[in-house]
Amino acid sequence: MHQFEKLIFWQKSIQLAKNIYLACTEIPHEEKFGLISQIKRAAISIPSNIAEGAGRNSNTEFNHFLGIANGSSFELQTQLILIKELELLNEEKVNVLLSELNEIQKMIYSFKINLKI
Repeated sequence: MHQFEKLIFWQKSIQLAKNIYLACTEIPHEEKFGLISQIKRAAISIPSNIAEGAGRNSNTEFNHFLGIANGSSFELQTQLILIKELELLNEEKVNVLLSELNEIQKMIYSFKINLKI
């Protein structure tokens, strides 16, 4: 078992989820049950799956949950790109979120490669 709270990419994904929740307050209310709901679920799925995988019994299981977290990160990336295309949030704000997300994606990928299965 791994101590997920010490994993930098878990810490960064918690911060990203927080930033996503704050940014969603600026998206028009009529998107509450559309994009806002989807983007929040994808954002919280990243650290949640990292934590769940860290609590599993083997590195193979951890690797599986890191893959799910990574999938959620690409789902979130797609949603952020759509939000930018629809001009629902300031482009600069979305770019900052995308940059944070990209860093997390790279960290998860690197960790997966180095995880002994």
